[in-house]
Amino acid sequence: MCAMPVSLDAAVEASRTGDLWLFRGRTPADRAIQTLTNSPVNHVGMAVVIDDLPPMIWHAELGRSLPDRWTGDRHRGVQLHDLRDAVQVWGQRYSQRAWLRQLEPEVSREAEDAALRIVARLDGTPFPSTAQLAGRWLRGRWPGPPSPGALPDPRKGPHGIREADLPRRRSGRPGPSPGSPPSPGVPGRATLARRPPARPGRRRWPSRRAAGRGCGT
Repeated sequence: MCAMPVSLDAAVEASRTGDLWLFRGRTPADRAIQTLTNSPVNHVGMAVVIDDLPPMIWHAELGRSLPDRWTGDRHRGVQLHDLRDAVQVWGQRYSQRAWLRQLEPEVSREAEDAALRIVARLDGTPFPSTAQLAGRWLRGRWPGPPSPGALPDPRKGPHGIREADLPRRRSGRPGPSPGSPPSPGVPGRATLARRPPARPGRRRWPSRRAAGRGCGT
């Protein structure tokens, strides 16, 4: 896949529902978003092109730069904007470079109807504040004690004990419960077994060390 520079008019004309518009900036805030999200871009919008309506873009932003095409007012969060106006605002006011990533194959009429239902349900959703984002990040890094109504941990047994917390053998693996049959080998891994003892009257092969001593090198 290679990127070809095109004019804004050509890119807007080529946009179809589901195509992605990617934006990349160089401000400290843009660099922080790229670093925290481990992404080369800091803003993404999806094109919504329905019948003879002007091409639109569905995205979430902190500002109120353009009127929302779905509600008619200006608000923060998830918004449906005119595609051409939004790209110009992000390019001129926010100094963002824009890329168009087209979706193949083109979406069907059923997919466009589903996209409109999603827009109707989520348009106007407020953008989380910086404190909320930081709190979610901290809770993901250092989870606290479970709430009273939290679901049980599927890794734990009926007594609330995980297998990793059971007493370990010298090999470092948890031992089986008393009376349980031996577990079979794990598919995709080699299973080590002891060499069976030699039968009486049969010749035993020398070990590698003994065999190496008899080689004249």
